[in-house]
Parts: sequence; C-alpha cells; structure tokens
Amino acid sequence: MRCIKRTLVMHTPAPCDDGSVFYLVAAIVASAAAAVGWLARPLSTDPDERRRLGAAVSAVDRELAANLELTTMFDQTKQAVTLENGEFARHRTTLERNARPTAAAVAALYERMSATESAMERRGPANSLRPEDRGLIEAWEGDAREVQRSLRAVLDAQPPAGLAAVSARLQGRFARH
Repeated sequence: MRCIKRTLVMHTPAPCDDGSVFYLVAAIVASAAAAVGWLARPLSTDPDERRRLGAAVSAVDRELAANLELTTMFDQTKQAVTLENGEFARHRTTLERNARPTAAAVAALYERMSATESAMERRGPANSLRPEDRGLIEAWEGDAREVQRSLRAVLDAQPPAGLAAVSARLQGRFARH
C-alpha cells in the first residue's frame, strides 16, 4: 500500500563522489610544482654585465694591491704615502649592482682611507708612530687584504638557484621602477 500524498524527490549522487576531486587536486599540485620548478632554475647572467663586473673587480683589486704596496713602503721608510682611490669611485655602481655585500665592505674600507693617511702623517718624538696610529694602519691593511679576497670570490660565485632564484625573479618582476 502506498501513501496517497507521494512527494517526488530527485535522486542525485553526492557531489564529487566519483573520485574526480583527487585528480583535480593532483593536477593543481603538479602545476604549482612545475611553476615553482621553472622559477627555481638558475638565473642566467648577462655576458656584458659579467664582463663589466670582471673589469670592475680587476681594477679595484689592482688598486688595493697598489695601496698595500704603498703601505709596505711606509712600513719600511716611515714616509707618509697617499693612497689611490679612483678606481673604486669609477666602478662603484657596477659593484653595488652585482656584488652588494662586497661593495659595502669595499666602500667601508675606502671611507677609512683618509683616516689611515692621516695616521701615517702624524708623528711623535723621534719620528715615531703612536700605538693607536700603528693599530689603525695595520687594521686597514688587514681589512684591505680581506676585501681583496672577497672581491676575487665574487668572480667565482655561481648564479643563484632554487629559492634564491625564485626570490630574485619575483623581486625583479614586481620591482617598482
């Protein structure tokens, strides 16, 4: 026996009960992984920029080597010397664009150059140097040698890959010009 008032109900299957959601999620995850993998590939370097960086590093390295030679002459003769500073001023923007941490160290070294020259000119009794001036000169020499090492390492650096490349690409893409 049936009910007199029968309500018609449409039977529909539960949404996504055929297993297609799993494939949809897998496709989304795979496409996201492919996009991140594509962004994470190593950055290619511009050959002209690489050449300019090599020229800048070589010029500043030669200038630092000449300055270290001058400080060695000062140690031997006790005659004050004037240190060279033209090459860094000429190549500063190239170094800052391609080797920011090293450029900051070089800039700090060159900022201390005038204090080092002044320490070479100051004299005590019997043409002697005060201990603090000697320490300032020796510290500048040591820092110059360390900066030379870091400058030379800039040329051996590999282009960024992985998350560093992703970050560099996204920052370059969305940078405000």
